Amino acid sequence: MARDVQITFDSNDPAALSAFWAEVLGYRLQDPPGDFASWDEALEAMGVPPERRNDASAVVDPEGSGPRLFFQRVPEGKQAKNRVHLDVRAAPGLEGDARMEALEAEAARLVALGATRLNRHEPAPPLAFGHIVMADPEGNEFCLD
Repeated sequence: MARDVQITFDSNDPAALSAFWAEVLGYRLQDPPGDFASWDEALEAMGVPPERRNDASAVVDPEGSGPRLFFQRVPEGKQAKNRVHLDVRAAPGLEGDARMEALEAEAARLVALGATRLNRHEPAPPLAFGHIVMADPEGNEFCLD
């Protein structure tokens, strides 16, 4: 039996990092529980003090097919290179120059949102189609593929 997965990010600022990834993936902030109109209203009703209201955040695929991304506040910053990373499929079906142009356009969009461009890997057929390595605003590496 297949299982659903959630991808969890340790973060210094869960609200900001979840907003970044929502823009990257076309996701949206997860709705508050029950009949609450906002997360602030829900957290107030739950008795969560204001200084703890950015301890976690989550974004979801509006179509319900992609995994939930959960962001949790941790006291320490990023220490080393990720051993697991996301590949954002930004040029599906494209090859060669057209692929790399699409990846460059997406890299520029994400840099404007706060990402950092790390390096570009050129196509090397037959197995490597080219990709761009990026980092999110907190330094987590991901690839535009």
